[in-house]
Amino acid sequence: MAPTRAALVAEARGWIGTPYHHQASRRGAGCDCFGLVRGVWRAFYGPEPVAVPAYTKDWGDVTGVETMLDSARAHLVERAVSEREPGDVLVFRMRRGIAKHAGILTGEATFVHATERAVVAEVPLDPFWRGRIAAVFSFPGVE
Repeated sequence: MAPTRAALVAEARGWIGTPYHHQASRRGAGCDCFGLVRGVWRAFYGPEPVAVPAYTKDWGDVTGVETMLDSARAHLVERAVSEREPGDVLVFRMRRGIAKHAGILTGEATFVHATERAVVAEVPLDPFWRGRIAAVFSFPGVE
């Protein structure tokens, strides 16, 4: 059975305070933004659908390939940005226009994400972040 939006939000919030650790995905121990999304996936769907290859912090800037968007499109359900709802995954374009950051929407104007040199936090979806949304995805089966 697919999770509810409330359950997805609660799981994402359960990661708050987890320290940033590049390539990690362990609640309370460490994660990066992609690891947060992977961890929420595992909480509801079990093992991740594919093995995650090693990646560098600057992978998107160096390759110019939007691997994060490609991965999201392969495993999540893309939605219109204007129709985003709590529990959805937000993918952001950062420096150089590459989509390489993600978070989970927790309210109309808040989301949880992991950033370097910080802990997982719930922050406002302010104009800075709203202007960088590249795509929005729901987890499978969530309506």
